[in-house]
Amino acid sequence: MLIPSQRALFDLPDDVAYLNCAYQSPLLHTVRAAGERGVAAKQRPWEVGPSDFFEPVESVRGRFARLIGASADDIALVPSVSYGISVAATNLDVPEGDSILLLAEQFPSNVYTWRNLARSRGANLVTVHRPRDGDWTRTVLAYLKPSVCAVALPPNHWTDGGQLDLVAIGERCREVGAALILDGTQSFGAAHFQVGEVQPDFAVCAAYKWLLGPYSAAFLYAAPHRQDGEPIEHNWINRAGSEDFAGLVDYTDAYRPGARRYDVGEVSNFILIPMMDAALAQLEAWGVENVAETLRATTSGIAARARALGLEAPPDAHRAPHMLGLRFPSGLPDGIAAALKAAGVYLSVRGDNLRVSPHLYTTDGDVDRLFAVLEQFAR
Repeated sequence: MLIPSQRALFDLPDDVAYLNCAYQSPLLHTVRAAGERGVAAKQRPWEVGPSDFFEPVESVRGRFARLIGASADDIALVPSVSYGISVAATNLDVPEGDSILLLAEQFPSNVYTWRNLARSRGANLVTVHRPRDGDWTRTVLAYLKPSVCAVALPPNHWTDGGQLDLVAIGERCREVGAALILDGTQSFGAAHFQVGEVQPDFAVCAAYKWLLGPYSAAFLYAAPHRQDGEPIEHNWINRAGSEDFAGLVDYTDAYRPGARRYDVGEVSNFILIPMMDAALAQLEAWGVENVAETLRATTSGIAARARALGLEAPPDAHRAPHMLGLRFPSGLPDGIAAALKAAGVYLSVRGDNLRVSPHLYTTDGDVDRLFAVLEQFAR
């Protein structure tokens, strides 16, 4: 089902064409209001009881779990992708001489940890270079051999939306015995993803992009067989019995069930948690599949218009529904970024791509405003 314009739910002026959700989303009115209520609650701490440390967190945990087809027990709340990737790396077996597989120009938060791990374990870091035909899946599968112990990928490339078939890649990972670790920040909430289909070992997603949430908030999925690992910090709230404040002096080595052992300290953030809950509630109401199909219609129209001007875009068969990179055959023209900004068009330059990432607030007028600028430089 295609969703009609939802612009009224956001604070977007008519003269702003914000095509940059992959940079960060604007906040929904409801999400901002939830944050303001959280600030107000912190002004009156005597009204904050023990249940307020747990019940809102469990609501958010459950909402994200439903979004990706997981159980609430499979989800940890963490502050960032790098934190979640560090949890994954801490709990993987990486033998000396084995390989860790990455994509070329992958987002740094899913690279630096693996570089460090490879150095410390004597492993090899193998980079899959961008295929000329845009088929990342075929290229990744060709690299997946028994010598690969870990594969760290996104569902789609952050610079241009080039998509990977994670079901096929996940199956090959299991055949060769490689762990699969995903950074879903540029996909979850805007494209179809279900953990039961892909079966990753770990998957992490920041909240401030396609989940429409606040900054400094993220989610970590840990597969059931990865839920008895070692957290990267030891805090009071991830321990068994932490709901009993009077008993916190009775120290225990036992953890709360499931992936909760990986929760960040101070997970009960009284401002961020209500904001995430409101954002995920709206995504639930829309339905991720409906969001994806609506954005696919928008980006497909943009790709067709861009190709008619002589620009290049990833093949539709190998592109995520919600974003795309546009390239000029002779390279990015001088002055185009400034011209776009002057026209009130906001998108990102990533490599040699103009990365276009709309959302449900995007209108036909926004797209026309983009092409009014592109036409000037395509002549």
